Amino acid sequence: MSGHHHASHAGKAGFFVILVTSTFLMGSSFVSGKILLAQGFAPMSLVGWRFLVAALATLPLARLDNRSLRAALAPRGMRARDVALVALIGLTQTAAVMGLLFLSMRSISAATAAILLFTNPIWVAVLGRLFLGEALHRHRAAGLLLGIVGVVLAIGLGAGTLSSPGALAGELIGLASAVCWAAATIVNKRANLPMGAWALSFWQMLIGSVALLVIAYASGEHWPAAVNPTQWGWFLWLSIPASTGSFGLWFVALGQGGATRTSGYLFLAPLFTVVLSFFLLDTTLSWLQAAGGLLICVALWLVNREIPARSDQERMNAALAEGEA
Repeated sequence: MSGHHHASHAGKAGFFVILVTSTFLMGSSFVSGKILLAQGFAPMSLVGWRFLVAALATLPLARLDNRSLRAALAPRGMRARDVALVALIGLTQTAAVMGLLFLSMRSISAATAAILLFTNPIWVAVLGRLFLGEALHRHRAAGLLLGIVGVVLAIGLGAGTLSSPGALAGELIGLASAVCWAAATIVNKRANLPMGAWALSFWQMLIGSVALLVIAYASGEHWPAAVNPTQWGWFLWLSIPASTGSFGLWFVALGQGGATRTSGYLFLAPLFTVVLSFFLLDTTLSWLQAAGGLLICVALWLVNREIPARSDQERMNAALAEGEA
């Protein structure tokens, strides 16, 4: 019995270490991206090349399900509808979310951008209610209300943001990136695609990166003529540990803890961004923005507290799925 208890405790500790590492890497992506943007890198070309490198780094991981790479990337049973949905997920999840995010960070801090982006579970709940008919239990409804108040505070409307149209525009763009992420999540929920998570991750990053690079070069953006070794280091960190690494560990955490339990820890990513920004970028949040971030953390916990279900049977099936994961 004690051995079983010890193994269970070790499993929980390992799950937490994976979650902390994943969210730390997610948080670091905002800081490394902000550093490169501040040094003159154009947003669309930076994020486009970032995810092209990240997609290529994901290729070896697509074979984790013990199939050939070709079978993993182009599984039997893929229809034209599935191909179109994969493209749509790539355009929303990678191109729209990350393109808008990096565009917003030209005028707002990395910490504010992180707080706004990780409100996405709140918008998933809203869109899930509208398009999937998912029930809004009282805890989830309370979470949505707290989240809305938190967002208002986080974008600094009470701290003079309205006097800075550029900052306000950046915050609204950051918020739009979170809504795009939520939309991609809803599409993914409905898609029921016949491919593994790693293959989907590869395709969405590849499709999104190509779209971003087309937009970047069509609008006159270009890669800097001279990139020093430190900048290459930040770019490689942004592309591989902070992209492929964070997503990979997140998938592992989802497999061990289930979607409901794991998603409640997303608030750690903006927390790490705030801490890293303080040490590496010498930036801080106002008290109102910090209070908004705290409210959003509470809102995320409430939104992810229960499994939404429209019937007893659906609740039972969802609970069984969580147990199997």
